[in-house]
Amino acid sequence: MLEQYDLSNMMVLDIETVPQYRNYDEVPDNLQELWAHKSQYQRKDETPKEFYERAGIWAEFGKIVCISVGIFTNSGGNHPGLRIKSFADHDEKQLLQDFSRMLSGQPLSLILCAHNGKEFDLPYICRRMLINGVQFPPHLQIQSKKPWEIPHLDTMELWKFGDYKNYTSLSLLTAIFNIPTSKDDIDGSQVGHVYWVEDDLPRICTYCQKDVVATAQLIRRYRGEALIEDDYITIV
Repeated sequence: MLEQYDLSNMMVLDIETVPQYRNYDEVPDNLQELWAHKSQYQRKDETPKEFYERAGIWAEFGKIVCISVGIFTNSGGNHPGLRIKSFADHDEKQLLQDFSRMLSGQPLSLILCAHNGKEFDLPYICRRMLINGVQFPPHLQIQSKKPWEIPHLDTMELWKFGDYKNYTSLSLLTAIFNIPTSKDDIDGSQVGHVYWVEDDLPRICTYCQKDVVATAQLIRRYRGEALIEDDYITIV
């Protein structure tokens, strides 16, 4: 599976998002009303204020604080590796500009891969780029393209094999494929608290990088290949 892809021409990515405001009381009145309407079917018994900690899920009410990317190295040698770089900033526009500039310098044939990336990471990046007035790099220009012309891979979509009924988490897949992970610090539901309350962006960045490693290792498992050893995973 996936043997047709050259891993040296693939970039694995993951994003971390938080609510745009520290708490619900800081949200402008007009956006509070729109938030109540947008979230009404997900809130169950929670009020819009109680549910606001989940606002980072929606690009209209959240923002990106970190994008981590990984490139496979020496994919045909005895010691395959992974090189990781992160774009993390309190200034979302600056973060997106830096990411766009990096991506624009990559070959047009580059394949972008993320777990649930087609439903979350990539659309979220595009929406936030539009909101911030950041120009799309060619790799995100997918309008008017046929599905098979879009150079994006999704490890969750690949696992479905055409079955669209269920969401399968990256954590579950790493467990069943015996992929060691060190994601024992925080989980996605805590990112907003770590950002707004603890003011610890580096911790979020580390968490994001771990997802990139896990996704890259999952790709190796899909291909029936050995995992990348820790000594050959580098952060730049």
